[in-house]
Parts: sequence; structure tokens; C-alpha cells
Amino acid sequence: MDDQTKLELEAAAFRRLVRHFDERTDVQNIDLMNLAGFCRNCLSRWYQEAAAERGIEMDKEAAREVVYGMPYEEWKAKHQTEASDAQKAAFDKSNPGH
Repeated sequence: MDDQTKLELEAAAFRRLVRHFDERTDVQNIDLMNLAGFCRNCLSRWYQEAAAERGIEMDKEAAREVVYGMPYEEWKAKHQTEASDAQKAAFDKSNPGH
């Protein structure tokens, strides 16, 4: 596989992951962290870091909007729920020091 095709496939997979997250707003970030060790915020940070590596200035909110499909505060107001004690305990166990 040539490098351009690989790049296009990776970009398509990223876009599909973002769409999947958009379709699954019922899955909270804490659930993602507890199960996979990363969440939408992590993905947006990685996007921001990739931009910075290429000399592109992007603030946290702009990167989050790429992943959330809307301003982060709007997404939180529409979709984020309060984490349960069980979710918080699982987070503390699976992500010490985070």
C-alpha cells in the first residue's frame, strides 16, 4: 500500500470514529476512559497536538469542536450526565493519576 492510500484510509477511519461518537452520545467520556483509557477529550487533544506538530495553531476548544461536532460546552449541556459513584470509582481504579 502506498503512503497516500494509507493516509487516506487513516483519515477515513478517524472520521468514522468521530461519527460513531456523534451517534453514541449516550456513551459518556468516563465510560470510554474506564473501558478504553481514552475519551473524546483525549482524541481532541491528540488532534490539537498533531496540528501543532505541523505548525498549525489550534486551541483546545477548536480541536474539541472537531471531535464533538459542536462547541464542547454545548455538547456537555445536551449530552453529559453526572458520573455515578460506580463510574467514578472505576475511573479512579483504571486511571490512577489522571
